[in-house]
Amino acid sequence: MAELYNTAAPKKATNLSINSDLLHKTRELNINLSATLERALKEELSKREAAQWIEENRTAIKCYNDFVEQQGCFGDEFREF
Repeated sequence: MAELYNTAAPKKATNLSINSDLLHKTRELNINLSATLERALKEELSKREAAQWIEENRTAIKCYNDFVEQQGCFGDEFREF
């Protein structure tokens, strides 16, 4: 499977606006904001790309499922479980 994004790409500074109390509490616990944001964005990107793939392939998935329902899976006659 292809990489979700280029992990070797250079870091880029950016400005964010977040809840001040949330920021204060995360700093009190020494939470690395950059690393935490990168993990959250990677997870969100992964979810959205998966959903996009399903949407783009919805017709093919339906056709395959219809075929299996009508014809069965390839090799069913050899399955022993």
